[in-house]
Amino acid sequence: MEPTLIAVAFGCGMVVNLIGLPPLLGFLAAGFMLNAMGYQPSPALNKIADLGVTLLLFTIGLKLNLHTLMRRDVWGTTSVHLLLSTLFFTLILLVCKGLGLALALSLDWKLALLLGFALSFSSTVFAVKVLEDRSDMNALYARIAIGVLVMQDLFAVAFLTFSSGKWPSIWALWVLGLPLLRPLLFKLLERVGHGELLVLFGVFLALVVGAAGFEMVGLKPDLGALIIGMLLAAHPAAAGLAKALFNLKDLFLVCFFLTIGLNGLPTQETMVLALVLVLALPLKSALYYLVYSGAHLRVRTALLSTLALSNFSEFGLIVAAIAAKAGWLSHEWLVALSLALAASFMVSAPLNGHSERIYHRIGRWLKGLQASNLHPEDRPIELGDAEVIILGMGRIGQGAYAELEHQVGPVILGVENDSDKLPALRAQGMNVIEGDATDTDFWDKVLLSNQVNLVLLAMPHHSGNLYAIEKLRSQAFSGKIAAIVRFEDEIASLQAYGVDAVFNVYNEAGSGFARHVIPHLPDR
Repeated sequence: MEPTLIAVAFGCGMVVNLIGLPPLLGFLAAGFMLNAMGYQPSPALNKIADLGVTLLLFTIGLKLNLHTLMRRDVWGTTSVHLLLSTLFFTLILLVCKGLGLALALSLDWKLALLLGFALSFSSTVFAVKVLEDRSDMNALYARIAIGVLVMQDLFAVAFLTFSSGKWPSIWALWVLGLPLLRPLLFKLLERVGHGELLVLFGVFLALVVGAAGFEMVGLKPDLGALIIGMLLAAHPAAAGLAKALFNLKDLFLVCFFLTIGLNGLPTQETMVLALVLVLALPLKSALYYLVYSGAHLRVRTALLSTLALSNFSEFGLIVAAIAAKAGWLSHEWLVALSLALAASFMVSAPLNGHSERIYHRIGRWLKGLQASNLHPEDRPIELGDAEVIILGMGRIGQGAYAELEHQVGPVILGVENDSDKLPALRAQGMNVIEGDATDTDFWDKVLLSNQVNLVLLAMPHHSGNLYAIEKLRSQAFSGKIAAIVRFEDEIASLQAYGVDAVFNVYNEAGSGFARHVIPHLPDR
C-alpha cells in the first residue's frame, strides 16, 4: 500500500474513533477522499481486501457454537426476521423505482430482492464492539444477538457460495472427509504455541487449506475458510486463535472498506437513496422487536437485542460487492449502501450508549406486549431458601462454599456465569445457578429475599465486585457483605462502599501457607 493511502486511512479512522464511532466509518470516508484525489483501486489492494473477507469468515467459523445456533430463539428469530426484512426492503426499493428515483430505475424484482437480502443483515463488527464496551457479552440479550449475527453470516456465506453460478467438480466430495482431519488439526493447534507461529497457522488454515483447497475443486473459497474454522471451533484454543488473528483480519478489512470508496464518489442520487434506506431502518428494528417478543423474551432483553442490531451490515456491502463484480449491479449501489451503513452506525451508536435510559423510559409502555409465559432463561431468578449467596464460583468461591456448608449447613447458593462449569459443580453436590453478577440483567431478574443474610463477592475482577455492591445497595440489602481483593489499594474502595469484611487473597494465602508448613518444621 502507498504511504498516502495508509496516512489517509489512519487519519480518517482516528478522527471517527475520537468522536466515539466505529473506525470503519473513517475508512469508508478515506476511500471517498482518495477517490477524489485521483487514486484508483489497484489489483494488490483488491487482493488484500479479499483476504480480509476470507479471514473474517474463518474467525466466524472459529466462534460457531452449533448448540447455540440450534436454539429456536436464535434460528427461528433470524429466519423470520430475515424473510420479513428482505421482503420489506424489496418493497421499499420497488417503490423507489415506481417513484422514478434514478438509481432504482434499472432494478427488476430479482435485483431488488437481492438488495433487500443484503439490507436485512446487521453489523457483527458494530454489535460486538457495543457489547464488549458494555461488558455484556455473557448476558442473554447479547448471546441471542450474537447468535442471530452468526446465522445471518451463514446465510450470507450461502449466497457467496452460489453466486459464482458454477457447479463444483467431482473432487469436491473430499469435503465430506474433512471431519477426519479434525484430530490432526487439534494436535497441530496444541503444538504451535501462542506466538507468531499461531498466527501463521491460522492464515495457513484459512487461505491454503480452506480457501485454496475449496477453490481447486470448484467451491467458493470463502466457504472453505468458514468450514475449516468450524472444524476447530470445539477446541479450547480456538478462541485464542481467533484473538490472535483479530488485528490481522481487521487490518486487511481496512482495504475492503477503502475499495468501496475508491470505486465511486457520492452523488445526489446515491445520497437520496441512502437517506431513504436510513429512514426505513426503524421499521427493520420494529421487526426485530416483534420477533423477539414472539419468542417470549422480556421487554428488556428484546429491546437491548433490538438496539444492538439496529443498523446495516458490512456483510451487506460484501454481498453487494460480489453482485457488482458479477455485473448484476452498478458500483453506484455500493456507494449508496456504504453511505446508508455509515449513517446507520451514526444513529445506532448513541441509541446503544443510552440503551438503559431508553429501557427505563419506554419499557413500562412495552410491557403490555410481553408474554406471560417467559422464555426459560429470561424468567425471574429465584434464590430459594438460601441464606448465603456466593457470587463467583472459581477456586476461591468453591473453597468458601465447602467451608460454609460445613459450618452452617446446606443453605448456600453459588452463582456462576460460566455455563460450562455448572455440570462439574453440581456433580460435586453444590447448589449453583447460572448468572452474571456484573450484568444489569441479572439484578433486574433476581428476587433477593429477606432471608439472605450474607453475600460473598468472589469474582476475579475488582470492578465487578464493586458493581455488585452497588446493585445490592440499590435493592436495600440489609445483610452482611464480604469481598475478596488481590491488591492492598483495592481495600479502601470496598470499605468506602460499606463492605463488612475484606479478604486479601495473596496475603491470606501466604499466611495460610506458613501455618500449614510450621507443624512440619523440625523443633528448634
